[in-house]
Amino acid sequence: MAQRTVQILSSGWEFKSDADEKWLPVSRVPSNVHIELMHHGLIPDPFKDTNELEVRWIGERTWRYRTAFTTPPTHGATVDLVFEGLDTFATVALNGRVILRSDNMFVEHRVDVSDVLAAGDGAENNNTLEITFEPARQRGLELVQAHPEHDFIVHQTEVSRGPVRKAQYHWGWDWGPILLTCGPWKPVRLETYLSRFEDVRVDYEVRAIQEGKGTATVEAIVHAHVSSPAAAELEVELVLEGERVVTLRDRRGQGDVTGDDTDSSWRYASSRFRIEKAELWWPRGYGSQTLYDLKLRVIAADGTTVLAEEHRRMGFRKTELIQEKDEFGQSFYFRINGVDVFAGGSCWVPADSFLTNISPQRYRDWIRLAAEGNQSMIRVWGGGIYEPDVFYAACDELGLLVWQDFMFACASYPTYPEFLESVSREARQAIRRLRHHPSVVLWCGNNEDYQLVERYNLEYRFETDKDPDSWLKSTFPARYIYEHLLPSLVRAECPSLSSSSSSSSSSIPYHPSSPWGNGTSTTLKVDPSVGDVHQWDLWNGEAKPWQLLPRMGGRFVSEFGMVGYPHADTIRRFVTDPAERYPGSRTMDFHNKAVAHERRLLTYVGENFRIEWAAAAGEGGGGFAHLTQVVQADSVAAAYRSWRRDWGKGPGERRCGGVLVWQLNDCWPVVSWAVVDYYLVPKPAFYAIKRALAPLAVGVARKFHDWTARPADALWRRNTGHVDPRPMLTDVRLDVWVSSSKLDEAVRASVVVRFVSVLSGQEVRERIEKEVQVAPNGCTDVLVGYKFDWGVAAEPEHFVIHAALWVDGVQVSSDTSWPDPIKYLDFPDRGVIVKYSRPGLVEVSAQRPVKGFIFSEKPGVKLSDNGFDLVPGDEPRRVEVQGGNGEELSWTFVGR
Repeated sequence: MAQRTVQILSSGWEFKSDADEKWLPVSRVPSNVHIELMHHGLIPDPFKDTNELEVRWIGERTWRYRTAFTTPPTHGATVDLVFEGLDTFATVALNGRVILRSDNMFVEHRVDVSDVLAAGDGAENNNTLEITFEPARQRGLELVQAHPEHDFIVHQTEVSRGPVRKAQYHWGWDWGPILLTCGPWKPVRLETYLSRFEDVRVDYEVRAIQEGKGTATVEAIVHAHVSSPAAAELEVELVLEGERVVTLRDRRGQGDVTGDDTDSSWRYASSRFRIEKAELWWPRGYGSQTLYDLKLRVIAADGTTVLAEEHRRMGFRKTELIQEKDEFGQSFYFRINGVDVFAGGSCWVPADSFLTNISPQRYRDWIRLAAEGNQSMIRVWGGGIYEPDVFYAACDELGLLVWQDFMFACASYPTYPEFLESVSREARQAIRRLRHHPSVVLWCGNNEDYQLVERYNLEYRFETDKDPDSWLKSTFPARYIYEHLLPSLVRAECPSLSSSSSSSSSSIPYHPSSPWGNGTSTTLKVDPSVGDVHQWDLWNGEAKPWQLLPRMGGRFVSEFGMVGYPHADTIRRFVTDPAERYPGSRTMDFHNKAVAHERRLLTYVGENFRIEWAAAAGEGGGGFAHLTQVVQADSVAAAYRSWRRDWGKGPGERRCGGVLVWQLNDCWPVVSWAVVDYYLVPKPAFYAIKRALAPLAVGVARKFHDWTARPADALWRRNTGHVDPRPMLTDVRLDVWVSSSKLDEAVRASVVVRFVSVLSGQEVRERIEKEVQVAPNGCTDVLVGYKFDWGVAAEPEHFVIHAALWVDGVQVSSDTSWPDPIKYLDFPDRGVIVKYSRPGLVEVSAQRPVKGFIFSEKPGVKLSDNGFDLVPGDEPRRVEVQGGNGEELSWTFVGR
């Protein structure tokens, strides 16, 4: 027989609920019950209209899956049933005998069934496999009752999710539906083998990095746990682009039983090897994404027979999280291969409520889209899942850094022994699976769990109580998970080479929570001087004007965002009744889960734009939908531009180390914070981020005069509306700067600043032209606090400030600052010209300044740019169109 055979049990399954008598065929495994019920036409699509409410009953039932298979030839080999993921409370029986009880969706189970398989010929050789899934909500409530020693506190959803190791967003979130599904959500396979790899770990150090050349000296050691009764050698081969770099055979370590291994397990450790001039893996924009092929084989005593093989793709890089005292407090930024990296990107939630819907290609499309948007980091949020290998492989290949949360979010989690044991197994498996990906540069304990400490005054004495056992007895026992259990596992499972024996440090940094301020701020009250922050005084909290964002940053902003509508085509997909496609309809409100979204969206639109513009008719929300898109784009653009400016000129000046918008994507069609909708259609905010994170990006901002309130002072004890609007015209001060992620050397460039009348399109005063040396990997100020002077004879009028960056005669970036609020401005005919110069290329220009020009996008048509402002005298906006010629796209702008 072959040394190893694998049979994927993907077909021949049936399913039913305990309330039904008839078994129905399963379309495929991996599977979940909602998909199968839709496949048989038994339920409506939960993503459309208000159908989510019609399928809530599914989560209250027990569901069963079953299949049959024949016993494979064994010849003395071991036969395992491997369940890569069961969602969630599952009892597995083989031939009527219970072989597994699982209560953790994130854990893979391997069960030796050699003695349970049917023996014989013909029908006697058939086996029946049945999996029973109990309702997660019901079991969660039972666990809450069973553990009165814990005060379960759960935000966003109900308490039943707290003790359940299941994707937390299945309970619903402020952007997602309540769809408590179940099923074998990952592959089930039958594996027959004589030998197999149980674990592979590569510890390495990157030394002597050659400045600007991307090469270094790498020293590494390979550890492999192998289950084999007849193994003699471990062969290690490292290959780069088809050329062998290292080949080693090692006999040492044979019979070294470790951990939970059985007597038939050996630990092999290859000799430490050294690679001179190794090609390094770099984040996108900083160098190449070099990946090596690591091939391992277990060789029998005859020296030629291969007993087991393993293959990994990995890259070598050095990761540091720099937290140093400076004049602003304590820094928080990433240094990769000795180079400081501004981490501009976004937060990631699961791409579907039904995870089995997400194909490998869809994962690649998502990551490619982020990369094309000039993003360099993606944060895998703790209320979802540890994503599949294809997700991280795509990040490796495209150079996106991954901030990886452990799967805890917005709750005070329990710590009874069974829960801790399950979490330990979950975390260990996740670390072992993901640690070889060079893109993974941070492990983070949870999402926002420490905010409950402040909100509910839970016991937390960071400075004085350093005893982990005492934390288990406090009102915040989950501290034990985040500050003891998880960091211990990270150190043990991915140590640095110099500490691989003692596990005293990790090759991948660990951060206890997001947000986290090193125990001093955890943070309902945002502390901009230390750690990472979630800036939710935009939209949530005080719902401050977005124009204040430049003052609302921190050392690393790992969440912030603004809600915006998707395009009309997306709305048509989930609102099937045309009469319901208006803002505030029952269906539209149902597809916006954000608390108080009606008030907040109306506030942000009403503060900035005329109500008559919002009332403009049209499918998918018409003018109102368009204006929410403009507000969202303006908000995120202001944040990325200004907080990237806080990157400073170099070490010691890194006031902000990164910005991650909440959020990149959606799990269903919805009105949310996402900058790309469920169907992979970007909103204008996506392009605003793309422009702000360009390798060279110019920024312009004027002094903000709040027109809605007077700040409280000693005389006025409350905010009032006694505001003088005249400084909008008479007190104009501006800053202009250029941000660069280029590393080699300063870039010689020209910055042109023009002042253009909103009404006429003419320049209201002479332009400013400056030659600048743009510093590498930093920000270069061009104008700071420049006061605009109207002169004696000029009559003040509203104007836009347009800044353009030119390099070698080519305009590489531009930015526009408008007077606030825009609702005070008049927009007579703008003289917009949309020219289709050739198929697939659209040029857009205007005779007078235009705010928020947006093409209405749809799936299958890809644009290079969208959601921009137009200023006469500037270069025409050239938009490349893939999947169409552009003429079929409708468009609009503010005040049209």
